Amino acid sequence: MAKNSKSLLISLTILFFITMATSKSPNFSQNPSLQALGLNKQEKLSHLHFYFHDIVSGPNPTSIWVAQTPTSKKSPTLFGSIAMFDDPLTVGPEKSSKLVGRAQGIYGSASQSEDALLMTMNLAFVEGKFNGSSLSVFGRNAVVEAVREMPIVGGSGVFRFARGYVQARTLKFNATSGDALVEYDVFVFHY
Repeated sequence: MAKNSKSLLISLTILFFITMATSKSPNFSQNPSLQALGLNKQEKLSHLHFYFHDIVSGPNPTSIWVAQTPTSKKSPTLFGSIAMFDDPLTVGPEKSSKLVGRAQGIYGSASQSEDALLMTMNLAFVEGKFNGSSLSVFGRNAVVEAVREMPIVGGSGVFRFARGYVQARTLKFNATSGDALVEYDVFVFHY
């Protein structure tokens, strides 16, 4: 009887280890249905148009320099300087125009030879059907070019799974104050 118990114990132990080795562990990835994510609708293309007010001067700047190296100040492009911004987005070019959102993010001088920024920002909307939704933009902004294009890499709310691009055009730049007015055209696919 003891021999049978020992054989049974060994058999159960082997069966346990075989079961553990061949069983599936919790999945790292899954394939959820589009309907479960609310994506069973037809994808749309939207065009948004607004003005970006980058205010560096005055008592309430919306953009501030947060980091510079000792060599940044000596560089003609301010290479290595980083700014944080929370800039108003308006329907018209006037600062007093209706607020539709805020551009919130970071830009840094990323070139030693030209005025080019690395921009990472969220366009957070506060008006209309896009209220509470945002678009995420990440790309190169060569500020001296007439038109710059940056990719939309995602979004939230209405813009979940968004993709597209933004075009930026500087309308005004004050070299003394550093303030800028930039027109934005946004072309975005979303559900």
